Amino acid sequence: MLSNQPPEPASGPATPAPPAAAPGFPPAGPSPSAARRPAVLTIAVAINPRAAFGGRRGHTTGHIGELVVERLRAAGHRVTVLRRRNYAELQEAVESELAAGIQALVVVGGDGMVHLAVNALAGTPVPLGIVPAGTGNDTARGLGLAPDNPAAAVDRFLLACQGEPRVLDAARIQRPGADPVWIMGALSAGFDALVNERANGWSWPRGRLRYNLAILRELAALRPRTYSLVVDGAPREVRAVLISVANGPSIGGGMKITPEARYDDGRLDLFVVSPLSRLAFLRIYPRVFSGRHTNEPVVHIERVGTVSVACDGVVAYGDGERLGPLPVEISVVPGAVRVWV
Repeated sequence: MLSNQPPEPASGPATPAPPAAAPGFPPAGPSPSAARRPAVLTIAVAINPRAAFGGRRGHTTGHIGELVVERLRAAGHRVTVLRRRNYAELQEAVESELAAGIQALVVVGGDGMVHLAVNALAGTPVPLGIVPAGTGNDTARGLGLAPDNPAAAVDRFLLACQGEPRVLDAARIQRPGADPVWIMGALSAGFDALVNERANGWSWPRGRLRYNLAILRELAALRPRTYSLVVDGAPREVRAVLISVANGPSIGGGMKITPEARYDDGRLDLFVVSPLSRLAFLRIYPRVFSGRHTNEPVVHIERVGTVSVACDGVVAYGDGERLGPLPVEISVVPGAVRVWV
């Protein structure tokens, strides 16, 4: 049984010198004093398999991964690097390391990597560290990490791992005939899911621009649908163009659909946009990035514990990952995940 408490500091060789500075990633700096030195942890670092490890440009995920590993080793931790050809192989590698007794998992990438980690760690005492290096990074944003500052994320992890991890909620999704899936961010089951479906089919452009272009493309076919919901045991039908059930505040690379959502409040936020014209959608859309859309009459946000969502012809997404056709049931599980951020 793994313990929540880190082991006592191990004696041994002196901590190696910090690595040389690299573009966009400052050096580790002086080692902490012996009195403040964190426990030596056994850490697995999982790096987005879509990234080429050792990339030439300082902002590539592979290059950031190298620097994360160097920084953790310079701090005295025992680090295993997990690089695989695809997500399925990486998931197997993570599960193998968990079985071997790692004391923390650090992921380098975006929301897809957080999704992979949460599905491995939910319900275990092993904490998660996040170094944002993806296109969306919504979970990282919601936890206060700057998406464009991986060095700061590593520093946050090195400080946090000296103490107790934060205990966060996760959402458990069940589809008929499928194994349960965990998400950290949001379930998308409407216009937003259609946008994800289109955006994920494009390899260019990258980042938010791809998502924005997919929105414009799907806007041409915008139409409301009738959803059958069961909200905390009470059935209802709604006409909507967009439905999400969120554990965190944003989706799509910073769209603050549920700006008051928190990862540790024991609730989910049901987000529904009633039928509206394309012109009204375009008027409201820019406000989503600042969270100023919540007073619009067509926007409805409700705190819930469990929601079932059914609608013909709609594919659900979770954390930006394709889950499959509706129906789904999503439930909050308080305290399911521990993080060092």
